[in-house]
Amino acid sequence: MDTAVVSNEEFLATVAEKSDGAALRGDYSTADAQYVVKQNWAAYTEEEHALWRRLYKRQEALVPGRACDEFITALAALKAADGIPDFEQTSEALEKATGWRIVAVPGLIPEQAFFNHLANRRFPVTVWLRTPAEFDYIVEPDVFHDYFGHVPLLFDPVFADHMQEYGKGGLKAMKLGGLDYLARLYWYTVEFGLIQSPQGLRVYGAGILSSGGELEYCLKNTPSRHIPLNVERCMRTLYKIDSYQETYFVIRDFKQLFEDTAPDFTPMYERLKQVEPLPANTLLPGEQDLLAGS
Repeated sequence: MDTAVVSNEEFLATVAEKSDGAALRGDYSTADAQYVVKQNWAAYTEEEHALWRRLYKRQEALVPGRACDEFITALAALKAADGIPDFEQTSEALEKATGWRIVAVPGLIPEQAFFNHLANRRFPVTVWLRTPAEFDYIVEPDVFHDYFGHVPLLFDPVFADHMQEYGKGGLKAMKLGGLDYLARLYWYTVEFGLIQSPQGLRVYGAGILSSGGELEYCLKNTPSRHIPLNVERCMRTLYKIDSYQETYFVIRDFKQLFEDTAPDFTPMYERLKQVEPLPANTLLPGEQDLLAGS
């Protein structure tokens, strides 16, 4: 997608073209130019709140000993176990902590709108909740994935700053032909990243934190790889969207994530354009699985 702002109609037409006519789940009819909608918290049904409580209870039981401490501490402070949260209330607390706010969106949004929000310390959260039949797996991110998986770590100052810089980098990447590479970085860090801790590997990626199965799977000595994050290597690596990941990239701490993604990516994009992408299960010479033998 180019750098021009696209209309709802253009965006939805692009989605339909890429997905053999499939439509996005959300209601885009009331979205503004930045794809922001009203959450309308009062419209959620008791059945939806009950489903949220079931999802929350399952994940809350899984995160101890698996999620990073920063996530667990922030999640407890959010007090979001009893039902779908009111975004405005969360935004008030988040703004005081790190200057971020939540904005309600109908679902997936164009890259430029997404990056613009991040660059201005606004995190887009989908307003609709999956159905009971989708309890274990959902194709598009819903409010549970976006809120439970992403929002808690926005209370961490270093991670919050990284997310803003990622948004700025995304706007730049759109002009440099670097979106595919930057998407891989986001996937393997923000969505499916692991972090070192004194107790061993822990999860900070939202895609894992909101998953009932991968939260357990990713920390085991499995056929999947667990290797230290190298940004250029990560950007070269393909990923799976319909199965557990075959490679997990591990950071030492959030400071490393911020510092390693701070340099200008322009030379890196040019190098990556000259080489073939790596399969998702690649282990290069000299790399070692951090869980090998455990």
